[in-house]
Amino acid sequence: MTMQRWLIAAAITCVAATGCSKADGEATTTTRRPQQAGQGTNPLITAGHLAGVEVAGLSGDQHAMQAHVNAMHKNMMRDMRLVDPSRRIDHEAARAAVRPLQGVQSAVWIDNANLLVMVGGGQYRSMAMIDNVCLALEPLGDTLSVVVNVQDVMAATSEDADTLSRNCQLGAGERAMFQQKRQVDVLDPEVRRVFRVQQEAGK
Repeated sequence: MTMQRWLIAAAITCVAATGCSKADGEATTTTRRPQQAGQGTNPLITAGHLAGVEVAGLSGDQHAMQAHVNAMHKNMMRDMRLVDPSRRIDHEAARAAVRPLQGVQSAVWIDNANLLVMVGGGQYRSMAMIDNVCLALEPLGDTLSVVVNVQDVMAATSEDADTLSRNCQLGAGERAMFQQKRQVDVLDPEVRRVFRVQQEAGK
């Protein structure tokens, strides 16, 4: 029975490893994107970790067993959009990592979660710029804790001066658990839009 359980665990591990390798191979053919949270746990990866726990338990490898348990815990936290408190990003290190990016004029932290990145030109006020900032921050810690706000300091209109914001690992408008949304612009874009519509109607 013990050998049978080991063979089953080994088979699941092999399948999981094959699936992961395929996914990794496919990812290399596309543009690299920041890590994503809240996407749901991958059952294949979870099966691989469970098999790893089984194999480690049978062999008495406590270190490997704990590593698999920690990995599953990390995946669960990401699925729940919970920031990893053990991987906080140092603010000064983050600013230093962002400054060399093309188009960036300066970067400053508004609060513990919101990083304001000022760019020089409308072509840099984009989701692609937010992706680049997030990728630059990934080696420093858990980017789920960071909301990147991009402003064009050379904007010629109030609309172009609006801030583009997004959590590094989530979609537009989404935030990590317990992370508050912050109004960065002086005038809410929706208020400006309504005012513009009223102006046009009055002409």
